[in-house]
Order: sequence, then C-alpha cells, then structure tokens
Amino acid sequence: MIIGIDDTDSNEGMCTTYLGALLLEELQEYGNVETLPLLVRLNPTIPYKTRGNAAVALKLKTDCPEKVIAHVTSRIGELARMECEKTNPGAVFIQEKDYERIKPVLMSFLKEAVKEVIEIKKAKDLISELGIASKGFKNGRGLIGALAACGAMLNPEKWDFTFEHLAYRQKERWGTPRDVDKESFFEADRKTYPETWDTVDLTNRLVVCVPHSADPVLFGIRGESPEIVNKAAALIRAEPVERFAVYRTNQGTDMHLLPAQSIAEIRDMHSYRLGGTVSAAPKTLEGGHVIFAVRDRKGAEIDCAAFEPTKNFRSLIRKLIPGDLVSLSGSVTSGTLNIEKIEIKALAPIYMEENPKCPRCGKHMKSAGQGQGFRCKKCETSSLSKVRSETYRELKPGIYEVPPCARRHLAKPLAREKRQDVRIYPSR
Repeated sequence: MIIGIDDTDSNEGMCTTYLGALLLEELQEYGNVETLPLLVRLNPTIPYKTRGNAAVALKLKTDCPEKVIAHVTSRIGELARMECEKTNPGAVFIQEKDYERIKPVLMSFLKEAVKEVIEIKKAKDLISELGIASKGFKNGRGLIGALAACGAMLNPEKWDFTFEHLAYRQKERWGTPRDVDKESFFEADRKTYPETWDTVDLTNRLVVCVPHSADPVLFGIRGESPEIVNKAAALIRAEPVERFAVYRTNQGTDMHLLPAQSIAEIRDMHSYRLGGTVSAAPKTLEGGHVIFAVRDRKGAEIDCAAFEPTKNFRSLIRKLIPGDLVSLSGSVTSGTLNIEKIEIKALAPIYMEENPKCPRCGKHMKSAGQGQGFRCKKCETSSLSKVRSETYRELKPGIYEVPPCARRHLAKPLAREKRQDVRIYPSR
C-alpha cells in the first residue's frame, strides 16, 4: 500500500514530515515498510501553502489495509494543526493491485502539482474516477499533495532526486530556542560538500539547515545519498534528537521550472527558465531589492528581481548592463520574476574614449584646440582624434546562483550542476 499525506502543518508549528517519521515506526505493527519515505515539494508559488508546500508518501507491505487507513486517519486528526485556516489535511491510500493501472495518471498529476496550479475539485474528481481510498479534512486541499506524492512513489525512476536527513526535537522542547553548536554545522559542511549542500552559508556566516519556526524539526541535511547525509548529521553537536528520518525527495532538482519560449507565455504562480537581453539597467529600490528588465526576441519585457534576502547575489546583478545576454531561472509573482539562478551568456561591450598616447614618450597628448586634434608639446607629435577602446567589466560569462540562505527548496544548487559547456560559480 502507498500512503500519501499533505497539509498537516501550519505557519506556527507541526510538520508533515514529522508525521511521516512517526508513521514509519507505528505502521510496522501492520506490515513492513518497503522503501525510503518520500518528501515531495510542490509548486513553490502557491499563496495558500503553509511553509514549504511539502507532501510525504510511505510504502508499506500489509495484509490489513483497513487498519492502516484507520491508524493514519486517526493520527492526522490528532496531530494536524486543524485550528489553522490554511491547514486542510488530505490522505490518499493506494492498494498494491492498483499500482500499474494508475501509475501513468498519477505521474502526470505529480508534474502538474509541481509546475502548475491545481484546484481541489480536480484532485477529488481524480480520486473518485480512479476509485482510490482517501480522507480529506476541512476543505481537503491536502488531497492534491497526497495524490502527487503517491505519483512520485509509483514512478521512482521518472524524476531526479536527492536526500534529506531530518532530525526531530523531543516534544517537550518544541517552541523553545534550538540548542545547537553552530560550528559543528560548518565542520559537517567542510567534510561533506559538495555531496551535501545548504547546510551553511559561508559568505554570510549563517547556519541555514536549522529552522526558526516552532515545528519539530531540529535540522535537515540535504545531499546526494543517504550515506552522505547521515555522515554529515553524525557530525552535528546539538540537543538530544527524539528521532530522525531520511527522505528521498525532489528538492534541489529544478523540477518546478517550465521552459519559456517567450515572455508572452509567462503566468503568475509559475516558475520558468527564460532567455533574453537586459533592456534596462538594474536599479536598487527601497528595502534593498534590485530590479532590472529583460526583453525577449519579440520585444516583450519582464521585470526580474534579486530581492533583499539574496544578499551578496545583488552585487552581481548590479553589474549587468543593457545588451547583456542572459538566461534566468525563477518564479513569477505579480508579474516579476524572482531570480534563483542566472546564466550570463554574453556581455555587452563598454567603450571609453581617451586622448591618444604619444608614440614616442607614451604620455597622453593634450588638446590642440577645438577641432585641431591632439598634440604632444614635448615630442611635437600629433593625432586627429580620440582613441576608442573596450573597457574591462567585473563580470564573467557563466552560471551564478543566490546564496544558500536564500535558496528555495526545489532550486537545483550549482553543486549539482553537471554541464561542461559553461563556467559554474557555486554560491558558498
């Protein structure tokens, strides 16, 4: 049986992955867990998400599916933050006999849930059409993520994946400041990067894998394999851990990005890869946000932003000038593309004019008077016009990214980038 669960948390606390970790242990009473649990991030621009817009899926070999359904439903009722307006849990249960029949349908649904905006009715209608057991609480919005997570579990070979080791706090400590040795996270990063990433932000001297909300997570280490995230986690010095779970996940894969051939196709609440030419110089707005415009081949324009939380990335963006050829990755809200990565494909030249140099002494000539060219009095040499030359730009073609402290869950870090045809500048 595959179990998908979503939307049990709130902005104030709880975490759907924690419920997943509890169920991993509790459901062994009814059968055997067959594989690692999944953590599936959905469309990051959805306004009614709680925090990270994540769903989970578990796979269990069981002879008593009804007991499993009853147990999971009961635990959601006990642990979900039902008092929160945005919390609308959903759970989906797929029997083994139905795996092959619904596998392709739910793969399509997974892709749609990560890239598009799905209405609750669509998920409910699909559940009814496929004859799947489910349980929705309140308006049942969590059924969308629960179905998508099941689609991921049914099609493990059809999507790029990474892993996350999630350590959870003892319950009596929830809501209190986390007791962690910050230096141990930097040590773990030194010993495991680039196979792990986003543990710390070296440039901004921040630990980024420790949340600040009141949820049960103590820290989360992201990386390429279960072994490497466990190795890094073992180096962390912190308060006692109640339990941990290693999730297979679509985090750090760029699964949310759609290719955009033109700006005309771009819609709010979607994420894109978009190529174009810088058409307006970057300007810094109140609050420290940096905005510039990009134009496509058809002449359409869109504003692109490096918001204040992207910190040092903004210094790079400020060096762009009109004429630079770029490719951008990011999410669109209110008609503005929030940059996650930028590939600078070609730099527009900047020229400067200066007085010609004397071919004998090498010093710059002086003006000989209006319309009379230039002259070196010492050597008695002359020249008719100024010399035009291309100036050096403090920017190189290549791919750049926001720092770890500003990275979104689904954005693929350059530590994972395998392209050989371009220079890569990972943010550390």
